Formats: sequence, structure tokens, C-alpha cells
Amino acid sequence: MFLGEYHHSIDNKGRIIIPSKFREALGESFVITRGLDQCLFGYPRNEWSELEEKLKGLPLTKKDARAFTRFFFSGATECEIDKQGRVNIPSTLLNYGKLEKECVVLGVSNRIEIWSKPIWEEYFAESEDSFSEIAENMIGFDI
Repeated sequence: MFLGEYHHSIDNKGRIIIPSKFREALGESFVITRGLDQCLFGYPRNEWSELEEKLKGLPLTKKDARAFTRFFFSGATECEIDKQGRVNIPSTLLNYGKLEKECVVLGVSNRIEIWSKPIWEEYFAESEDSFSEIAENMIGFDI
């Protein structure tokens, strides 16, 4: 399980340090792809395989299913963590997430998320104000 919030910088080669607490669970290689809310999602191989099976089960006849599957898989790339604990993020994903210098790496249960620090701060401030309302809407999910 991935938990926590960590602040790191991206170097001029597009590399970011993955928090040491996440490295073992991610394994030697893992998948990074476009996430929602303009962040990147990172999945260990086993979690990616499970998600891949679910997405393959979506009906090809549904336009939204095709669009989401294209969005998710076309941005996906397998990454390896180097000896310094860094991962190289492709320029297409750096551009999608507007990742320039300061970033935030989050642990979100079965995945990590990589955010541009300004985008994360804006998102968090907006969500924090409505957290009680969001929690009330989660009642139907048995939490």
C-alpha cells in the first residue's frame, strides 16, 4: 500500500526521485501513465496487469470506453528505478502533467501519483474546502 506525500524536484534530464518507501513496492520496473486531474499515475506491474484486464473487458462498441482506454494506454510507459532511486519520465508525460521543477509524489493506496507542485496545491486547496461534502457523497460506498 502506498501512503504519504513527498516533495521532490525533476532534474533537467526529466528524472525524479521516487520516495524510498515506495521503491520496494513498485519493484524494479513499473508503469507510469496519464492520470486524472492532470497528474501521472504509477502502478506496480501486478496492479497494472489487474487494471489492464479490467480495461480490456470494456465494450469496444462504447465510445467512452474506447476513448478512456486510448487515453490510458497510449500514455503508458514502463519505467525502471536507477541506483539513485530515480526514474526517467518521458517528455510526453512531463508535458501532460506540466511537470517542470517542483513536484509532489503521493501514495494513493495501490498506485503513486506524480503532480506538479503548483497544480497539486491548487487541487488540494479546492478539495480541502469541500472535503466534508465529498465525504457525505461517499456514504453509498460503505466507507
